[in-house]
Amino acid sequence: MLFSRRDWLNSTTSGLLGTGLFALLQRDQALASDKKDGLHHPAKAKRVVQFFMAGGASHLDLYDFKPALIKHHGKKSDFGEPVEAFQDGLGPWLKSPWEFKLYGKSGKMLSDIAAPLGSLVDDLAFVHNMVNSSGVHSQGTLLQTTGFTRPGFPGMGCWVSYGLGSLNDNLPTFVVLPDHRGYGSNGTKNWDASFLPSQHSATVIRTESKQPVQYLFPDKQGAYVSSESETATQQLLKQMNAHHAQSRADDLRLSGRLASYELAARMQLAAPEALQWEKEPEHVKKLYHLDAIPPSFSTEINDLEETICFSRRCLIARRLLERGVRFIQVWLGNDNSFPRRNWDSHENIARDHGPLALGMSRGIASFLTDLKQRGLLDDTIVLWTTEFGRMPSSQSGAGRDHNPFCFTNWLCGGGIKPGITIGPSDEFGYKPLNRNSPTQVYDIHATMLHLLGIDHLKLTVRNNGIDRRLTDVHGHVMKELVV
Repeated sequence: MLFSRRDWLNSTTSGLLGTGLFALLQRDQALASDKKDGLHHPAKAKRVVQFFMAGGASHLDLYDFKPALIKHHGKKSDFGEPVEAFQDGLGPWLKSPWEFKLYGKSGKMLSDIAAPLGSLVDDLAFVHNMVNSSGVHSQGTLLQTTGFTRPGFPGMGCWVSYGLGSLNDNLPTFVVLPDHRGYGSNGTKNWDASFLPSQHSATVIRTESKQPVQYLFPDKQGAYVSSESETATQQLLKQMNAHHAQSRADDLRLSGRLASYELAARMQLAAPEALQWEKEPEHVKKLYHLDAIPPSFSTEINDLEETICFSRRCLIARRLLERGVRFIQVWLGNDNSFPRRNWDSHENIARDHGPLALGMSRGIASFLTDLKQRGLLDDTIVLWTTEFGRMPSSQSGAGRDHNPFCFTNWLCGGGIKPGITIGPSDEFGYKPLNRNSPTQVYDIHATMLHLLGIDHLKLTVRNNGIDRRLTDVHGHVMKELVV
């Protein structure tokens, strides 16, 4: 017997409740002893957006103003201790090529390439004493995305999906919007569910592609597949899977696959509508700088191209938030061509950071303004991060080497205290001013989970004989960062 698409979608929803419910019940039982109303404590946020600047964005050229670099520009650098540089990046001190100005009532200094964020600095909380345990891109990125410097651990969005579940059954709980040029270091390892049930892995949406969600619809070569034959095939597979699951009730891999397949079916209706940013009113397109898109871009990197491509991802992120996606990761700077179109500015900080930073600042400023106007920022945490910063000394005369010893994050919305700057760096932005009390990535993760109503010490899963968690054996909630 053949079913209509509507009948099949209804039947797969029932299938989710029948087969995927086992995983959900196990999760709830694991947390029930410590939670009330599904949370460990009252939440101040429901959603997260993580903006990831791949390659190592320079805190010194964006947010962390250092007059000492102006005073000592061109002089031989002296760190007062031996320094292990990633490359040969211990040349003379290098001032920023951009001017810094005061913004907002908080009096925050921003460089010219971060100026579009100036009207929003009183909503942001800057943390200037971040440290990373590795100056290697792959390890530094994994620490930010998964809490570990080696692969094989769930991404933060996976943990949030596992702990809190979905706000919309027709769209993924965790979505990644990669740079249109490709993935960053580690690729899909940054958002894989690892030992968590597989349905908590991120869904990748390529906003610049003709097929944004890969394999959501049949390939053109499969034109012979009709809706009727597809429905009949899926119905048969459902019956086979249900029969297979009867004797394997404790195998979460199968329920995870079923949940993923059934979500994909529902996304065939929900995803296309969510991604149709072109239907936004003209004033929204103008806000995001998408009202006058040129027919083609030049081959040279430029801030207009970066603004348009990144702003498009930001607008789609807002549309997904509105429709119930709980965790969104937006990437910028994934490319190894020359001149660089990433943040890894070893050769020329002015050439590489300029267009990227202006595109980033314009896109995020539009995004935050939009969220504020719609009341979404009140219960959405926004995190801006990168794997590490750049050195205050020069490399190749005009570039900067990796600096895992100090970099900047900023956060806003969802219970974050606005208009503050905490954890200053030292005179040159080389290390935290207080070297005994840096801010670890684990502290940011613990604080974000806390605002979502989760105690980071209690959200654990036993794997290979160890109770694993996002923050490993580290991390504390940063009370000074929370309202």
